[in-house]
Amino acid sequence: MSSHDQTGAELSAAFDDEAVLIVGHGSRREKSNEQVRELAADLESRLGLPVDAAFLELADPSIDDALAALATVVSRVTVVHCSLFAASHVKNDVPLAIEQARSRYELEIDNGAHLGVHPALLALLDDRVAEVEVKLGVDRESDDVAVVLCGRGSSDPDANGDVYKLARLLYEGRAFDRVEASFVGVTDPRLEETLHDLSKHRPDAVIVLPYMLGDGVLTRRVRDWTDEFDDEYPYVDALAGDPLGTDSRLLDVFADRWQEARTGDVEMSCDTCKYKVDLEGYEEDVGGARAMLRALAHQESHADREDVDDEPHVHDAPEKHVAVCTNQTCADDGSTTVLERLRQAVRDAEVRDVHVTRSSCLGQCGDGPIVTVYPDGIWYGGVSPDDTERIVSSHLERDRIVSDLVHQTL
Repeated sequence: MSSHDQTGAELSAAFDDEAVLIVGHGSRREKSNEQVRELAADLESRLGLPVDAAFLELADPSIDDALAALATVVSRVTVVHCSLFAASHVKNDVPLAIEQARSRYELEIDNGAHLGVHPALLALLDDRVAEVEVKLGVDRESDDVAVVLCGRGSSDPDANGDVYKLARLLYEGRAFDRVEASFVGVTDPRLEETLHDLSKHRPDAVIVLPYMLGDGVLTRRVRDWTDEFDDEYPYVDALAGDPLGTDSRLLDVFADRWQEARTGDVEMSCDTCKYKVDLEGYEEDVGGARAMLRALAHQESHADREDVDDEPHVHDAPEKHVAVCTNQTCADDGSTTVLERLRQAVRDAEVRDVHVTRSSCLGQCGDGPIVTVYPDGIWYGGVSPDDTERIVSSHLERDRIVSDLVHQTL
């Protein structure tokens, strides 16, 4: 049974001393910010739990301010993303803010997934198309109706790929002539190009869906381009639909994402995330919250060591310190071999400014061999000699955590 099938009273009784935080992007248009706050209020009624709203930028409160306020009244917060796709905000900015809040407040924080691909969103998109069909006087069963699902566009291929997946799912099982994916900016194909290509197929109608939450600048741009296309190609009726807005079906998605985070069942598409794996054309895009935390800590620790001429500081300590537990239990599990293999892999890869040392007991007996990497604060567990090259090539060379080996993060 999904969370939105439960009553608010049942959930409130089961989860005292907890709250939910919806995180939106933030907009210069207060109307868009109010939509996020409205969704938060509606979700509060649905779950029977306190639900606050926060924003990444351009609006208040910030994530940190919101978590600071919640830390005074609850002991656990679940973060729900008001983001359609998992791009840098979801993968980097929000996790970074959460990690910083965890270090500042006595607060347990569960981080959920973005809205992503969900049956409720497909049903909502189908209804948005139907609304425009009525306005145009067309019927997908008897007319050639083409649909363009237009996202904002991202530099993250994983996020752009989800637009195509949604477009395909919207096409499956429905009588549309075709459903195309397109974007407002950043990546191709742009909406103008997609509309021009569609004109060659001479459909009876083209319906453009702005796949956005708020009715903001980008939505107006989609409408303007669609109107221009309609004027330029008089043999095709074209009209843009409405954005997702505050439709109640969004609450179904939020409730599911809350439940997933609350039970530790968050699914992210890490196998196609440019911050986790090498993707053709994105090899230089390293990141993730851990990499940024390391960079921030590194920068702060040396900020007072610049001289008056702004000459770069000279390190008298390694950039990364790798410690391998060689106490009896870990040693019995092969940690001494792991230590030597790590040292050899570092030498072979010619990784600079990395110091690999042995450590006494790290208090994780039975989960070893344990390998720690600082200042990143990553502890790997159950490390075998065969894992050492991955730790060096992924983590030490490119700041990409070997996620399947992570024992804990500090």
